[in-house]
Amino acid sequence: MTDYEAATAFLGEWGRFQQQVFLLLCLSTIPNGYTGMSIVFLADTPPHRCVVPAHINLTAEWRNSSIPLEEDNNSGALVPSKCSRYKLDDIQSFSERGMLPGVDVNLSNVPKESCLDGWEYDRSVYISTIVSEWDLVCDDRWKNPLTSSVFFFGVLTGSFTSGQLSDRYGRKIVLFVTMAVQTVATLIQVFSPSWPMFCAVFFIVGMGHISNYVTAFVLGTELLGPRVRIIYSTAGVSLFFALGYMLLPLLAFFIRDWRMLLLGLTLPGFLYVPLWWYVPESPRWLLSHGRVEEAEAILKDAAKKNKIEPPQVIFAPLQKELQFDRKKAHNICDLLRSSNIRWISVTLWLVWNILTIGYFALSLNTSNLYGSAYFNCFLSALVEMPAYTLSWLLFRWCSRRLTLFATLFMGGLFLLLIQLIPANLIPLATTLEMLGKFAVTTAFAIVYAYSAELYPTVLRNTAVGACSMASRIGSIIAPYFIYLRSYSISLPYILMGSLTVASGLLSLLLPESHGMPLPDTITHMQPFPGCHKKKPYRLTDATEEENATERKSSDVL
Repeated sequence: MTDYEAATAFLGEWGRFQQQVFLLLCLSTIPNGYTGMSIVFLADTPPHRCVVPAHINLTAEWRNSSIPLEEDNNSGALVPSKCSRYKLDDIQSFSERGMLPGVDVNLSNVPKESCLDGWEYDRSVYISTIVSEWDLVCDDRWKNPLTSSVFFFGVLTGSFTSGQLSDRYGRKIVLFVTMAVQTVATLIQVFSPSWPMFCAVFFIVGMGHISNYVTAFVLGTELLGPRVRIIYSTAGVSLFFALGYMLLPLLAFFIRDWRMLLLGLTLPGFLYVPLWWYVPESPRWLLSHGRVEEAEAILKDAAKKNKIEPPQVIFAPLQKELQFDRKKAHNICDLLRSSNIRWISVTLWLVWNILTIGYFALSLNTSNLYGSAYFNCFLSALVEMPAYTLSWLLFRWCSRRLTLFATLFMGGLFLLLIQLIPANLIPLATTLEMLGKFAVTTAFAIVYAYSAELYPTVLRNTAVGACSMASRIGSIIAPYFIYLRSYSISLPYILMGSLTVASGLLSLLLPESHGMPLPDTITHMQPFPGCHKKKPYRLTDATEEENATERKSSDVL
């Protein structure tokens, strides 16, 4: 017996132990759903205009005409300016002389000035957002997308560090430490006195956000059996993430102040403390680090919960096989060390990067769609439910490579079609955008599980974390894709659609992992096209004892 899956087959697939692990790890991802998308409401920009101080002596006609009209970039209609007003000294002079705007005075000749006295915001939708509290509009509007980018910079940093920490110190401890970091940092964020401090803490929130999600994903992948693993990695964590996403607009609808909304999103995080005593460490990780007794103890406890009698010795043959790998400290550099793993990594990084641009740009764009921001956000979250269900069905029975290609290609196609929709058919354009979000979300769920299958146990958390880290370049610039709407409504969709189609074609280069067991070592990995896999080392009776620590099993593949 030389395979981990075979060594632990006595546990069964769906006993009490697996059910407990599945449910608790899925529950741990709910806060990730609403934390990652909360900026949609925290930083939404309410309608606004320049303040005309009440103490300025103006007639009603001049006060109503104090804001110039400008053409709206989206609709083309004339709307009050958001960033300028007529020069108060001039219109006050006209008002005192009894002159009427548009009758005695040609408004196009009246000088304009910026909003020197600040802005007044429409309070019909929000009591306050960080935009209205710190005036992140007009000359400071660049700070709005930067706020999201700072969060994703934190996600980038967390992706880089958490994977290596998890592979070195264990999945469980990193999972709970990063959950605590996310919860406590969000609580501190509630009391931010300024935009710079809000962003600084938001960076830390981003670090914890991605770290606990990726670690929970990998921990469940390694604890569960092959069939349940597919459900967990495609539909399980993803559906619970979407559930958290769906809760966000519901909570935001009833809490219109950004500080109180953040507080409401923070408190559930403290409910996860008891999970420490119910979520075990990964036996795969323990075994790869030579802690065989601890791994066996966890599996024997699992057998007890499943009411199964475990064998006396579980991992004896595996101890010798993994002895060499556990002596070698693996790190992120191993993802580029050999040609096979290097090309797999680079291809996955590009696919993840482009996919993340599409996913987050479409998610953050919900407040710009026609209609209620709360309904649009809920709809964007709702389409993820069938998307994750479809990803499980495709992952269960279909080729990984072809399903990833098909979903990416269709998602890009839907986005490219949006520019062809006439302006009077807004519902159709919204439908195409949601179909694009559906396809991109399906691809996102598939690529997470696909990546975990391609990499070995000794590098899995580091590798998935590295993929997530590489994709954060896409998430960092995703808010600026939305920012392009101010120049052309179609431009973001053209760019996102083209890139998504290109990433679908690129994904066809990846090796297939459908029906294959999880690799435990680097030499167990599937070959990238053009990279020939090394022939397994064969032992003779005379040299078996000497080379036992270097032997790699080829029976798994």
